[in-house]
Amino acid sequence: MYSFMGGGLFCAGVGNILLMVSTATDYWMQYRHANNYMHQGLWRYCVPGKCMTHTDSIAYWDATRAFMILSLLACFIGIVIGVMAFIRHSSFDGFDKTFAAGILFFVSCFFVLLAMAVYTGVTVNFYGKRYGNWRFSWSYITGWVAVVLTFFSGIFYMCAYRMHECPRNTNSR
Repeated sequence: MYSFMGGGLFCAGVGNILLMVSTATDYWMQYRHANNYMHQGLWRYCVPGKCMTHTDSIAYWDATRAFMILSLLACFIGIVIGVMAFIRHSSFDGFDKTFAAGILFFVSCFFVLLAMAVYTGVTVNFYGKRYGNWRFSWSYITGWVAVVLTFFSGIFYMCAYRMHECPRNTNSR
């Protein structure tokens, strides 16, 4: 049980760091315009020599930002509850902390998956039809890696919950 919880905490910790990096950095997309390479993130866009804040409130950026922040919060709370379950903290005995942490990791995975799907769909439809020289960049890729890590965190914690709830019968024939 503890090996599953340890694996889940490791995946969740790395996933939460990747979520923070992906949300905060400005390399979701790179493109070439007027022989200059530019890049943009969820909060700023950068041209050679300077970066500027997005001033437009575009719905897909707002939705992506909101889902990424919700994912960060769910993952962080899942980590806190997961650590409490790992050290068998006695407060909140009314619910199973292992199960709650697993659910929060799945919720985090769902939110980051929504964020990535919204950003991917709009970006491909908009930039794919108008510009030929653009690509997704490393901040975007770390977001997809965070999807996988938060999903496996949920899997690990659900396996730990299952082992805790249904221990093997040692007297079987």
